[in-house]
Amino acid sequence: MKKIHLLIVLALLSLIFTACPPSDEDIDYSLISTFDIFTVQSDGTTVLMKGEIKDRTLFDFNSMLKGHPNIKLIKMGDVPGSSDDEINFQVGVSLREKGINIHILDDSEIASGGVDFFLAGVKRTCGVNTKLGVHSWSDDEGKQATNFPKSSDEHRANIKYYEDLGYSAEWAKDFYFFTIYAAPANNIHWMTEEEISKYKIFTD
Repeated sequence: MKKIHLLIVLALLSLIFTACPPSDEDIDYSLISTFDIFTVQSDGTTVLMKGEIKDRTLFDFNSMLKGHPNIKLIKMGDVPGSSDDEINFQVGVSLREKGINIHILDDSEIASGGVDFFLAGVKRTCGVNTKLGVHSWSDDEGKQATNFPKSSDEHRANIKYYEDLGYSAEWAKDFYFFTIYAAPANNIHWMTEEEISKYKIFTD
């Protein structure tokens, strides 16, 4: 009977801990180096980023900065895009406010929301043989961004994001409309050197 009682107690404790996991305040993020697509390097100031930006990325980004407040540089590997633009925009604005720089690693490709993320860097540099891809977006009904007139509010969130990063209203509109007309949502346009220069994608 005692053994049965012990098993019951252990089962109840397991349920309690499952229902009430440790709060965010109880976690020492300085002991963690990997936050999904972000990996803090041993110097404590550099982060390797690789993978798709998603709905958990804002939480991961904030948690990383809690434990590693001295981050100055994010090195981007392959970042194919974002599955949650709203989250991506929030992370980007926070990154710019914190004065973090971004570098694209050699032989890496960033596209779509990955390019939007990169544009948040205060200083933006790249290695060799890098590629930046842009395209249109589509909504849940399959409508392309280009199906809406340029005056439509459907475009406002994307343009405002660039403005929130500190880009001029003129630049924000020009670059945004360039991206949505460059390729449909199911395709990709790899920016040419002339286009990269025209929009001052890199600071150095």
